[in-house]
Amino acid sequence: MTQVISDVAFTPSVKAVQARLGSRQHYAQMEKRDGWSDAVTPELSEFLNEQDSFYFGTASRDGRPYIQHRGGPKGFLKVLDDRTLEFADFKGNRQYISVGNLAENNQAFLFLMDYATQTRIKIWGTAEVIEDDPELQARLTDPQYKGKPERVIRFRVEAWDVNCRQHIPIKYSQEDVEALLQPIRDRLASLEAENDALKHQLQAPGNSAVGAKGRNSG
Repeated sequence: MTQVISDVAFTPSVKAVQARLGSRQHYAQMEKRDGWSDAVTPELSEFLNEQDSFYFGTASRDGRPYIQHRGGPKGFLKVLDDRTLEFADFKGNRQYISVGNLAENNQAFLFLMDYATQTRIKIWGTAEVIEDDPELQARLTDPQYKGKPERVIRFRVEAWDVNCRQHIPIKYSQEDVEALLQPIRDRLASLEAENDALKHQLQAPGNSAVGAKGRNSG
């Protein structure tokens, strides 16, 4: 039977459920069109370069899943080539669940969510842990970032897909909010400066408007 890229997620069990619930025909048509990709496109690379957070999924030898949040400066998930991603794994709470899982099961998953654009990306693949390579860690780490890299995770892309936007709430990061508010703050500062200048003009000695006000009040 011909394998298609989406088979990494659409297992026989999944396809059976799709058939039972009425969506198999739709996805069968998608498979004929090769709707998913197994290579990093320029569009995906651009998206990854703007992300400062993602979720990293692994599983133990017996299939017990684990999801770990990974964060860093924008673009810390690097595109090495059209099949490979890398990121510096920063020091955390020292549980090492993901590292331990990868030691016995290299299957891995990346889930990225951009709430501002209501975009979510799913990436299937395998991952390996690279330790004792300070030069590689340095290449993947922004020296201005406070996190301390302990190792590198190299991720081999097997398939990726973009989910629909349904049910994704629109949220903005603090950086996005600051950028949106800055023009308003600038305008407010400008208006306050104009107001102060007008007050000084009105309060200046010999100002006819002040004199007229004084006479009228008497």
